Amino acid sequence: MREILQKLLDGEISAETAEKMLKTMHIMEIEDFAKMDMCREVRTGVPEAVFAEGKENDEIVKIVMKCADNDSIMVTRLQNDRYQSIKEDLSPLIDRGFKINYNKKARILVVKEHDPKKIGKIGIITAGTSDIPVAEEARIVAEEAGCDVLRSYDVGVAGIHRLFSQVRIMLEEEVEVLIVVAGMEGALPSVVAGLVDMPIIGVPSSVGYGVGEGGFTALYAMLQSCAPGIAVVNIDNGFGAAVFASTIIKSRIKRKI
Repeated sequence: MREILQKLLDGEISAETAEKMLKTMHIMEIEDFAKMDMCREVRTGVPEAVFAEGKENDEIVKIVMKCADNDSIMVTRLQNDRYQSIKEDLSPLIDRGFKINYNKKARILVVKEHDPKKIGKIGIITAGTSDIPVAEEARIVAEEAGCDVLRSYDVGVAGIHRLFSQVRIMLEEEVEVLIVVAGMEGALPSVVAGLVDMPIIGVPSSVGYGVGEGGFTALYAMLQSCAPGIAVVNIDNGFGAAVFASTIIKSRIKRKI
């Protein structure tokens, strides 16, 4: 983008040509299976994310290798066995100075040259240990959006006494948004929202059985909460919760400027 604008300033191209070039540079076509948004990180502060499910391993490799030259990129819902299959194919990026980080629990691959600029602090709380994979997905995405993340896992309503000291720590550390992940009956976001004065993002997880199977009971409970200040994302959507949390923080930053 800078190169195009400089050419316009130097009179090497017309305004019409510059406009056309700026419009076309936003999308990178990779063969006949992918069209990547190359300005997502500049526009939103969150790297382009590629959903691994439904894509062949060689398609993921082509996408990552092609996109790494322009921006950071995340590959979500990438199982460990699939990452191990493509790890060697991505190794040339390391020689070029890229960082390649894979989180097995979160199932996220991150490829980047530089760490993001810090924008604020969020907290992530889970009801149980089985909710941690969703929480870790949220953590990785939030960190790549520039957030410092405080974590407190396994503090759900089955042992409510575990929660209060952890909430106090979050308040003392001045986190700006709390992401609360819970399956089963999904009560934890309502409890937390009744204790704090900050935005709560509820993430229903698919942990449960019987009427709670698949996470729908947790989803309905969070949507029906009588505690104000809760926004709810889709089942197991740690990614969406993290993006929303970082958006809240960035909107506050803009208002202060």
